[in-house]
Amino acid sequence: MRRLLLLAAVIGAALAFAPSSSAVYQAFRTPSGNIGCIYSKFSGEPAYMRCDILTRLKPLPPRPGSCPDYVEWGYGFWMGKTGKAKVVCAGDTALDPGAKVLKYGWYWQRNGFRCESRRSGLTCTNAKGHGWFLSRARSYRF
Repeated sequence: MRRLLLLAAVIGAALAFAPSSSAVYQAFRTPSGNIGCIYSKFSGEPAYMRCDILTRLKPLPPRPGSCPDYVEWGYGFWMGKTGKAKVVCAGDTALDPGAKVLKYGWYWQRNGFRCESRRSGLTCTNAKGHGWFLSRARSYRF
């Protein structure tokens, strides 16, 4: 009986900390492997989109004032579902060589975000039309 109660307690604790079925994390990359993106929406958190470019943003924007000296910046942009895009300031990367490839001419879409892959670069927008363009030659926010 004691073992059964212990097992029930362990299973109950595991279920209490199990990820919500509403949690979504998706990653993709461009065919060249130069750009990687993530979409994240966890229960109780706002959705966001982030794309990093291996060859850095061009032209390189100023370092964000909130970016500490010990983390990288200038490798990508991020945005929420409705706000303007911001320069990424992080100690990690959205570049995942194992992520699904978004072929040229195809698009990815979810929850108000949309990214379109072209040979000329990657364009991503949110529900309010804010977003970015990334390529080896240039990058910008709109």
